[in-house]
Amino acid sequence: MMEQLAAKATISLSTAAAAGCCMAACPYRSTLRRSSRACSSSARSSSSLRHAPSAARAYAAATTPAPEPKTTKEKDLVFIAGATGKVGYRAVRELIKLGFRVRAGVRSAQRASSLVQSVEQLKLDDDATSPAERLEIVECDLEKQPQEDIASAIGNAAIVVCSIGASEKDILDVTGPYRIDYMATNNLVRAATAAKVEHFILVTSLGTNRIGFPAFLLNLFWGVLCWKRRAEEALIGSGLAYTIVRPGGMERPTDAFKETHNLVVAGEDTYVGGLVSNLQVAELIACMASNRRASYCKVVEAVAETTAPLLPMEEQLAKLPSKREPPPELDELEEGEKLVPPKPPTSNETAEQRPLSPYTAFVDLKPPSSPSPRPPGAAPAPDSPDAAASSTVLDPISGDQPQQRSLSPYTRYEELKPPSSPSPRSPSATSAPLDAPVAAASSVVLDSSTNGIPISSDQPNQRPLSPYTRYEELKPPSSPTPSAPKL
Repeated sequence: MMEQLAAKATISLSTAAAAGCCMAACPYRSTLRRSSRACSSSARSSSSLRHAPSAARAYAAATTPAPEPKTTKEKDLVFIAGATGKVGYRAVRELIKLGFRVRAGVRSAQRASSLVQSVEQLKLDDDATSPAERLEIVECDLEKQPQEDIASAIGNAAIVVCSIGASEKDILDVTGPYRIDYMATNNLVRAATAAKVEHFILVTSLGTNRIGFPAFLLNLFWGVLCWKRRAEEALIGSGLAYTIVRPGGMERPTDAFKETHNLVVAGEDTYVGGLVSNLQVAELIACMASNRRASYCKVVEAVAETTAPLLPMEEQLAKLPSKREPPPELDELEEGEKLVPPKPPTSNETAEQRPLSPYTAFVDLKPPSSPSPRPPGAAPAPDSPDAAASSTVLDPISGDQPQQRSLSPYTRYEELKPPSSPSPRSPSATSAPLDAPVAAASSVVLDSSTNGIPISSDQPNQRPLSPYTRYEELKPPSSPTPSAPKL
């Protein structure tokens, strides 16, 4: 058995060796090898080509991004963060007055009850919609909610207004300015970028880009100006169309501050300090929302001064330089359809500019007038206001004929006479008789009943120069006549 197995192994080995020898001796062995390799490679390539289309389609499907749904922004819709604050509260009212619809972002809807009541009391020229229909309360916490929830709160709003800030009441909160003025604002900027907002308006503070007084005093509040500056840089670097408003101090001025102080809008780093009211800042925000081209990519400072002229806010914004060139879409928007339809003037009132003088508001209130200078003794011109006001008066008795107003009050009443002074006379005049009455001592005796006519005689009695003529017993002392000495 073993011998048979050994014989078979010997035969197989010999056969393989013979085949190897024949192959080695064959002159076409290299060609055969190359052809066999080519056949094997072609077989592999054909199998890979059969599977290539499905793989390419799978790769293309994995690398091509899915088309995003196109959302159309509503031009008249504004989202306001911090709508229950001092500036945001007034900005909601001013935007609704201009015809905008507002989505008010608040942390708690219960705290917005006073805002809703204030909006309901507004009186609009357009009676088609009530003010409450233009307001929508949206709960949004910029610190705790993720970016997707903040973007959904913004919705289709074309404009976003951020008026949040750390409260001065929480002065012991060390992280307040960092959390609210920077982190919460930065979260809103990112959400607005994801939502593709068309314009972003940020309210910060005066002095965010300054060093020294009074900026260092405000930075004692846990570096609030530094964190506001970081928020400004985040907005500028986001690529959104923006407007940064740096108002002055708003703690002391009330809403009546605008009656005596006119708003001044200047470029960045113009003012070191100043005051402005919350209402004036809210009106500026509403003006920026309705004039997006004039406020495109600008950093402005807002203060109020008594000596400043009263100029339209649109004109002041248009004079400031822009950081970027406005897109042509904004020009088409201003030339064609407007964001806010103009208010139709009522029948009783016309659109007029605010007068600079309070005397134009009241007919009976007139400024004090000064008389025109004229030479002494000259009468005023008949058509001058001085002649009409002071020179002519109507006689209350006759009533129709104007007469010249006299300069003395004694001509108004016949019985009222000025005091008379004695006329001077020469010393050589004769003296009065000794038995003259006491009234004869004066120069002229006047009768009050006959309005100054002498009593009896035509010639008045002259006043004696010596008192001795008045009394017979009164004699002047006599001097003895000197006599010659006796011898």
